[in-house]
Amino acid sequence: MRVHLGCDHAGLELRDHLVDWLARHGHEPVDHGPRAYDPEDDYPTFCLRAAAAVTADRAAGVAALGVVIGGSGNGEQMAANKVAGVRAALAWSEETARLAREHNDANVVAIGGRLHTVEEMTRFVDIFLTTPFSGASRHVRRIEMMADYERTGEFPPLP
Repeated sequence: MRVHLGCDHAGLELRDHLVDWLARHGHEPVDHGPRAYDPEDDYPTFCLRAAAAVTADRAAGVAALGVVIGGSGNGEQMAANKVAGVRAALAWSEETARLAREHNDANVVAIGGRLHTVEEMTRFVDIFLTTPFSGASRHVRRIEMMADYERTGEFPPLP
Protein backbone atom coordinates (compact mmCIF):
# COMPACT_ATOMS: atom_id res chain seq x y z
CA MET A 1 0.00 0.00 0.00
CA ARG A 2 1.16 3.53 -0.70
CA VAL A 3 1.20 5.62 2.48
CA HIS A 4 1.44 9.40 2.22
CA LEU A 5 3.02 11.16 5.20
CA GLY A 6 2.93 14.80 6.22
CA CYS A 7 3.89 16.42 9.50
CA ASP A 8 5.31 19.46 11.21
CA HIS A 9 8.37 19.79 13.41
CA ALA A 10 6.60 17.97 16.27
CA GLY A 11 6.05 14.93 14.07
CA LEU A 12 9.51 14.55 12.57
CA GLU A 13 10.70 11.79 14.90
CA LEU A 14 7.69 9.57 14.20
CA ARG A 15 7.63 10.42 10.49
CA ASP A 16 11.31 9.47 10.10
CA HIS A 17 10.69 6.25 12.00
CA LEU A 18 7.58 5.45 9.94
CA VAL A 19 9.27 5.94 6.56
CA ASP A 20 11.67 3.13 7.44
CA TRP A 21 9.07 1.01 9.27
CA LEU A 22 6.59 1.23 6.39
CA ALA A 23 9.18 0.18 3.82
CA ARG A 24 10.25 -2.77 6.00
CA HIS A 25 6.60 -3.86 6.22
CA GLY A 26 5.98 -3.88 2.48
CA HIS A 27 4.41 -0.43 2.09
CA GLU A 28 5.48 2.41 -0.17
CA PRO A 29 6.01 5.50 1.99
CA VAL A 30 5.73 8.89 0.28
CA ASP A 31 7.09 11.74 2.37
CA HIS A 32 5.49 15.14 1.77
CA GLY A 33 7.76 16.95 4.21
CA PRO A 34 9.10 18.81 5.91
CA ARG A 35 12.67 17.97 4.96
CA ALA A 36 14.34 19.54 8.02
CA TYR A 37 13.50 20.67 11.53
CA ASP A 38 12.02 24.17 11.65
CA PRO A 39 10.14 25.08 14.85
CA GLU A 40 8.19 27.70 12.87
CA ASP A 41 6.97 25.44 10.06
CA ASP A 42 3.26 25.22 9.30
CA TYR A 43 1.58 21.81 9.29
CA PRO A 44 -1.01 22.69 6.59
CA THR A 45 1.82 23.00 4.06
CA PHE A 46 2.64 19.32 4.41
CA CYS A 47 -0.61 17.74 5.61
CA LEU A 48 -2.71 19.18 2.81
CA ARG A 49 -0.28 17.74 0.26
CA ALA A 50 -0.31 14.31 1.90
CA ALA A 51 -4.12 14.26 2.04
CA ALA A 52 -4.50 15.45 -1.55
CA ALA A 53 -2.09 12.73 -2.70
CA VAL A 54 -4.23 10.09 -0.97
CA THR A 55 -7.37 11.16 -2.85
CA ALA A 56 -5.48 11.47 -6.14
CA ASP A 57 -4.03 7.98 -5.79
CA ARG A 58 -7.35 6.46 -4.83
CA ALA A 59 -9.07 8.16 -7.77
CA ALA A 60 -6.41 6.59 -10.01
CA GLY A 61 -7.08 3.15 -8.54
CA VAL A 62 -3.97 3.05 -6.35
CA ALA A 63 -4.39 1.63 -2.86
CA ALA A 64 -3.35 4.53 -0.63
CA LEU A 65 -3.82 5.86 2.88
CA GLY A 66 -2.29 8.79 4.72
CA VAL A 67 -0.66 9.59 8.05
CA VAL A 68 -0.40 13.17 9.32
CA ILE A 69 1.53 13.93 12.49
CA GLY A 70 1.88 16.95 14.74
CA GLY A 71 2.09 17.78 18.40
CA SER A 72 -1.49 16.76 19.17
CA GLY A 73 -2.68 15.65 15.73
CA ASN A 74 -5.69 17.97 15.97
CA GLY A 75 -4.57 20.67 13.55
CA GLU A 76 -3.18 18.10 11.17
CA GLN A 77 -6.51 16.28 11.13
CA MET A 78 -8.34 19.54 10.50
CA ALA A 79 -6.03 20.42 7.63
CA ALA A 80 -6.36 16.99 6.02
CA ASN A 81 -10.15 17.14 6.29
CA LYS A 82 -10.18 20.30 4.15
CA VAL A 83 -9.26 18.15 1.14
CA ALA A 84 -12.38 16.94 -0.67
CA GLY A 85 -12.80 13.21 -0.26
CA VAL A 86 -10.62 12.91 2.82
CA ARG A 87 -11.95 11.40 6.01
CA ALA A 88 -9.16 12.01 8.51
CA ALA A 89 -9.51 10.60 12.00
CA LEU A 90 -7.50 11.39 15.12
CA ALA A 91 -6.16 8.20 16.71
CA TRP A 92 -5.16 8.30 20.36
CA SER A 93 -5.60 4.61 21.14
CA GLU A 94 -5.61 1.27 19.40
CA GLU A 95 -9.40 1.29 19.48
CA THR A 96 -9.75 4.72 17.85
CA ALA A 97 -7.30 3.65 15.12
CA ARG A 98 -9.32 0.49 14.45
CA LEU A 99 -12.72 2.19 14.53
CA ALA A 100 -11.54 4.94 12.19
CA ARG A 101 -11.14 2.32 9.47
CA GLU A 102 -13.78 -0.21 10.50
CA HIS A 103 -16.69 2.22 10.96
CA ASN A 104 -15.68 5.41 9.16
CA ASP A 105 -13.54 4.11 6.29
CA ALA A 106 -11.07 6.86 7.19
CA ASN A 107 -8.36 7.30 4.58
CA VAL A 108 -6.02 9.46 6.69
CA VAL A 109 -5.02 9.02 10.32
CA ALA A 110 -3.76 11.89 12.48
CA ILE A 111 -1.38 11.20 15.36
CA GLY A 112 -0.14 13.39 18.20
CA GLY A 113 3.63 13.08 18.25
CA ARG A 114 3.95 14.69 21.67
CA LEU A 115 1.30 12.53 23.31
CA HIS A 116 2.52 8.97 22.78
CA THR A 117 5.69 6.94 22.50
CA VAL A 118 7.00 6.05 19.05
CA GLU A 119 6.07 2.43 19.76
CA GLU A 120 2.46 3.34 20.63
CA MET A 121 2.09 5.55 17.58
CA THR A 122 3.56 2.89 15.32
CA ARG A 123 1.00 0.45 16.67
CA PHE A 124 -1.83 2.93 15.95
CA VAL A 125 -0.58 3.29 12.36
CA ASP A 126 -0.23 -0.47 11.95
CA ILE A 127 -3.78 -1.04 13.15
CA PHE A 128 -5.08 1.75 10.91
CA LEU A 129 -3.35 0.31 7.83
CA THR A 130 -4.42 -3.28 8.43
CA THR A 131 -8.04 -2.82 9.54
CA PRO A 132 -10.56 -3.12 6.72
CA PHE A 133 -13.75 -1.09 6.45
CA SER A 134 -16.66 -3.22 7.67
CA GLY A 135 -18.95 -2.18 4.83
CA ALA A 136 -21.93 -2.33 7.19
CA SER A 137 -24.91 -0.56 5.65
CA ARG A 138 -25.28 1.95 8.49
CA HIS A 139 -21.66 3.02 8.08
CA VAL A 140 -21.96 3.24 4.30
CA ARG A 141 -25.10 5.36 4.70
CA ARG A 142 -23.38 7.77 7.09
CA ILE A 143 -20.32 8.14 4.87
CA GLU A 144 -22.59 8.83 1.90
CA MET A 145 -24.37 11.54 3.91
CA MET A 146 -21.06 13.28 4.57
CA ALA A 147 -19.95 12.92 0.94
CA ASP A 148 -23.28 14.33 -0.28
CA TYR A 149 -22.95 17.30 2.06
CA GLU A 150 -19.37 17.87 0.93
CA ARG A 151 -20.52 17.87 -2.71
CA THR A 152 -23.79 19.82 -2.40
CA GLY A 153 -23.68 21.75 0.87
CA GLU A 154 -27.13 20.42 1.70
CA PHE A 155 -27.85 18.84 5.08
CA PRO A 156 -29.18 15.29 5.27
CA PRO A 157 -32.94 15.22 5.83
CA LEU A 158 -34.14 15.11 9.42
CA PRO A 159 -35.78 11.85 10.52
